Amino acid sequence: MKLKINEKPFLPEGRHVVKITEVEEGRSENKDIPFINCRMENENGFVNQRFYLSEPGQPILASFLKAIGIDKNEVDSKELKGKVLSIEVEERSYEDAEGKGKTIKQATHFETAGKADISDKF
Repeated sequence: MKLKINEKPFLPEGRHVVKITEVEEGRSENKDIPFINCRMENENGFVNQRFYLSEPGQPILASFLKAIGIDKNEVDSKELKGKVLSIEVEERSYEDAEGKGKTIKQATHFETAGKADISDKF
């Protein structure tokens, strides 16, 4: 049997310099909270990160925007694509709305990528 893989692997845990390659808008399945989902990747893999547009999500979104050099109160999500930043990938476990345990990879600890870190490889 031949296997054809058309996707990169998930980024391993640790710090990575990534580029935002996709931005999708959506609403959470259970509480109908709007979010943006950013796919962040480099030559080694990718991670998807949802940013909820809720009151508790504001500080997380603010630190993400600061890391990619956006310092304004209002931004079009289309402006995020192509931005480069440094992230830390970690696993997080939680219970979903039905009480089932889930583990996801997430991006945290957003920082500005140094000029030496930026590469056209991804």
